[in-house]
Amino acid sequence: MILLPYLGRTCAAIALAFSLSAPPASATALTGFLQSVAEAAAADPVIAEYYREAGYAPLWTGEDGPERREALFRALSQAEAHGLPVARYDAEGLAAAFRNARGEREIGQVEVRATQVLLSYSRDIQSGALEPAELMPGEIKRTLPRRDPAATLAAFAASEAPGAFLRDLAPRSALYVRLMREKARLERLIGTGGWGPGVPADALSPGQGGPAVVALRDRLVAMGYLGRSASAIYDADLAAAVRVFQVAHGIEPDGVAGASTLAEINKGPEERLRSVVVALERERWMNIPGGLGARHVWVNLPDFHARIVDDGKVTFQTRAVVGERQPDKRTYEFSDEMEYMEVNPDWTVPRSILGRDYLPRMQRNPNAASYLQIIDSRGRVVPRSAINFSAYTARNFPFSVRQAPGSSNALGTVKFMFPNPYAIYLHDTPAKELFQREVRDYSSGCIRLNDPHEFAYRLLARQMDDPRSHFDALVNSGRQTRVGLDAHVPVHLVYFTAFSSADGRMQYRRDIYDRDARLFDALVAAGVAVPGTEG
Repeated sequence: MILLPYLGRTCAAIALAFSLSAPPASATALTGFLQSVAEAAAADPVIAEYYREAGYAPLWTGEDGPERREALFRALSQAEAHGLPVARYDAEGLAAAFRNARGEREIGQVEVRATQVLLSYSRDIQSGALEPAELMPGEIKRTLPRRDPAATLAAFAASEAPGAFLRDLAPRSALYVRLMREKARLERLIGTGGWGPGVPADALSPGQGGPAVVALRDRLVAMGYLGRSASAIYDADLAAAVRVFQVAHGIEPDGVAGASTLAEINKGPEERLRSVVVALERERWMNIPGGLGARHVWVNLPDFHARIVDDGKVTFQTRAVVGERQPDKRTYEFSDEMEYMEVNPDWTVPRSILGRDYLPRMQRNPNAASYLQIIDSRGRVVPRSAINFSAYTARNFPFSVRQAPGSSNALGTVKFMFPNPYAIYLHDTPAKELFQREVRDYSSGCIRLNDPHEFAYRLLARQMDDPRSHFDALVNSGRQTRVGLDAHVPVHLVYFTAFSSADGRMQYRRDIYDRDARLFDALVAAGVAVPGTEG
């Protein structure tokens, strides 16, 4: 805890000026302090307006200043625990400025500097220290839940408990609390040497023995997945521990320490800490006023699952296929609202896919992908023999390309729509075999669901008595039908490589799009200090 002494001066002139209900009429009438505050605040319209409206009464250097300063410095001392850019706030520099301030002008300058730090810290801890859409505009489309800084400043000034006010700024979600706890745990581990040596093997199976099996045993014991054991054989207890580890890392739980399992086991706490620091930032992005929605859909891309969440509990989940790792096929991150589902949908080929895949094929062979219809601007089907495909590019192609509803339609029997500029939605697929794979990044950007009918039943259950029969009848009719949702459902497409399961155990996933690596570098560049991860 940092406690700063009161500035130790009582200036009758300044005290009188603070009691004024409005600022003086002209700059020449300002005292040195007031003039200094006005000049220092001029670069920030929010701060300048606050001090004008407050009659230039001080937040930090007046009668209530010591309590507010203590609250601010206490909060800044915890910024590293939140994975925030401590260098951005320069708490030591601010403390020195308070200690060394002499004269009304310097006191006015440090007054404004503290307010700037307050707003910067408040903004970062509430909704994130980065602007992700600027860092990765082609992949992250998320609008951050930024609060009004003027409202934050006014609320802090009016608060009778500034310490509690600042503590309450951080996200209150269970995930955020668990991530902070995991961050502290990993930092302690790094400080004491981590989990020890890695496992020197390409693959290990039950029944084997030898030094590599001992190394695997010791590693899992150190990581908390296996109780104390002296066995040098890959026995049933070790296989069970491997399965628990696999579940916690998104690997098929077969109990065999294959290449992908050993690669994850051999990752050190430093790498896991990077994932946690980025996850804390991402959870701040999701600190939406009013919450995520009492009912919402949560699709964690590197986890390859879609979930329906009701009142904070997962009530349904299904495997998902997400966009390929190619830059132009990766699924975006954003939030929107699901408005309706379309049963027996047709598929209009997006321009991006048309230009990348189908138009080149049709230019080579006009009858390629014959299951697709060419539609003109009036909605009429145009025979391919009437089109010179080589005369067009994806940009000037004057037709749309459509696949009619049917069992082989790329969207299957249903799609779930949350209209957005990116043409991304959830849908069925005839390619069911892909859901059996461990890593499921095969789409062109949309989210494919393994159990789309059950997903539909759950969504419709709140607006009809027998959603199963109703939905199945629509599917069996073969007709293209739109079914509106009486209450729109928020949809969040997110990217967490570190998160917790319902029982509180930490889960880790692979950084399939390398987004976390780029975000971590950006956080470090912004001033985040992460022990044990230098370089």
